Amino acid sequence: MEKQNESMRDRLLARLPQPENLAAYQEETTALLAKHEKAMFWEKWGNTVLSLCVVGLFLFSFSTWVSKLGSAETNYIRFVAGFMWVGVMIDGLKVYNYRNQVSLLKEVKEVQLQILELQASLQKDGNQ
Repeated sequence: MEKQNESMRDRLLARLPQPENLAAYQEETTALLAKHEKAMFWEKWGNTVLSLCVVGLFLFSFSTWVSKLGSAETNYIRFVAGFMWVGVMIDGLKVYNYRNQVSLLKEVKEVQLQILELQASLQKDGNQ
């Protein structure tokens, strides 16, 4: 078990960016965060559209056209709308969780970039 932890530790440390590659890493981080921001926008937009559709279906169940169908059919449409509303709320939780993950990733990347900048400045001072 200890040997496996050591190999995983070595693999993780090998993936850390080096201060020499600071500019490339900043560009890579900016691109990654922009990609996540764009994906987050579309996730939220999709959830909003689904919410509006469910509300429309629920309001449609109160229309005079549906009331001509009978109470059983009307109740079925309302049940479907309620069931879909639960699904939309679960999707909303997914969007909320994704937004928090992106926020945490952004904070971690900012700290990592600050550490790299400090390491680069220390290496410059050490070389002079």
